[in-house]
Amino acid sequence: MNIIIMIIVGGIAGWLASMVMARDASMGVLLNIVVGIIGGLIGGFLLPAVGLVLSGWIGYLITAFIGAVVLLLILNLFQRGRAR
Repeated sequence: MNIIIMIIVGGIAGWLASMVMARDASMGVLLNIVVGIIGGLIGGFLLPAVGLVLSGWIGYLITAFIGAVVLLLILNLFQRGRAR
């Protein structure tokens, strides 16, 4: 059951991050889920490093969203040579 929740939360976080970073048109549903799950891992490392720990599914969504935005920012740097 946890894997299903992780996919759903990751998909929502990836979709929101792709809309914020203006990459929604170039990404599909599967890539949004992947970005959200990897973003959750990135956020899971970054937020505790600055002393912020969120819990509950809203906390997981916020953590995955922040990590997904960081991931898309890094991808923008490599693809376009600059961040938007």
